[in-house]
Amino acid sequence: MLFGNKNHLVGLDIGSRSIKAGEVVEGKKGLVLKKFGMIDIPAGAIEDSAINDPEAVAEAIQQLFKTYNIKENSVAVSIGGYSVIVKKINVQTMPEEQLQETIQFEAEQYIPFDIADVNLDFQILGESEHNPNQMNVFLVAAKKEMVNDYINLVNMAGLNPCIIDVEAFALQNIFELNYDAQDENIALIDIGASKTSLNILKGVTSVFMRDVALGCGQINQKIVSLIGCSLEEAEQLKQGDQQDKISSEDLKNIVSTVVADWCTEIRRALDFFYSTYPEDQITRIVLSGGGANIAEFRQLLGAETSAHVEMVNPFQNLHIDDDAFDSAYIQQIAPQAAICMGLAIRRVNDK
Repeated sequence: MLFGNKNHLVGLDIGSRSIKAGEVVEGKKGLVLKKFGMIDIPAGAIEDSAINDPEAVAEAIQQLFKTYNIKENSVAVSIGGYSVIVKKINVQTMPEEQLQETIQFEAEQYIPFDIADVNLDFQILGESEHNPNQMNVFLVAAKKEMVNDYINLVNMAGLNPCIIDVEAFALQNIFELNYDAQDENIALIDIGASKTSLNILKGVTSVFMRDVALGCGQINQKIVSLIGCSLEEAEQLKQGDQQDKISSEDLKNIVSTVVADWCTEIRRALDFFYSTYPEDQITRIVLSGGGANIAEFRQLLGAETSAHVEMVNPFQNLHIDDDAFDSAYIQQIAPQAAICMGLAIRRVNDK
């Protein structure tokens, strides 16, 4: 979904807890990180990808660009959640132009929304492994209302929305830039504040995607339920601040309960993958988002899935000027920056 015509973009990851902006330019040393910053937004301003307080979010975006001196105003943003459907389908082999004309008819079989209410896009993946007369196609449907809300939000912040991407694709793009995984089955999992995105790759091809309404916000909610504080205070307590208000044992129990739920849901999704590809084993899980920083989660997920679990580093193959960025900070926020960086490497003329 393209809007505008400038080639250079800022990646703008609009989450329910924080907003990240990143700028990647091409230099003599390859891709160079020019700008990166993040800012928190008020609790409840965005919930389940729905923008409840566009004025507050637009103001935060403006503040973010001002604080980090980001001058470029053409941006790539991403959407996810239940208003976005991504499905791999098989259709009769045909030229892309012809599929463009028939995709609406094809989509009606797979999309649980009224076709008139969604924006459709697709990507041809190649010949079907089961039928040489058919081809695999990634079908993407996003509710028009949601897309329009994000376009209006970006416009309200004084910016030009050039690309609306899907979070799982942005994650895949930054992974492929930084890692070589030609012959592996890999699960890319992003644990955000209110949503977990799963994208399973066979080599370089995505074969399964799912969004689940689980995230780090659950930890905050349980802290609120236990001690009756605000969500903002709960976030500080989760980070280890004001420890006099909650015992370390209570906090540990809350985190353990929540990450066990995450692992159960992820295991269910992986089991669905295995039912479709019984011969394939997922050997590696690459985590991003705030939840990736929880050591107990990484250990439990590794034990339950028998896979090697690691945190993504979206800056690995980017040139970073040590004089412009604090390397310790960049390393610390790397998992949370993944989707933003996946958007920042997009260019307007991309498919």
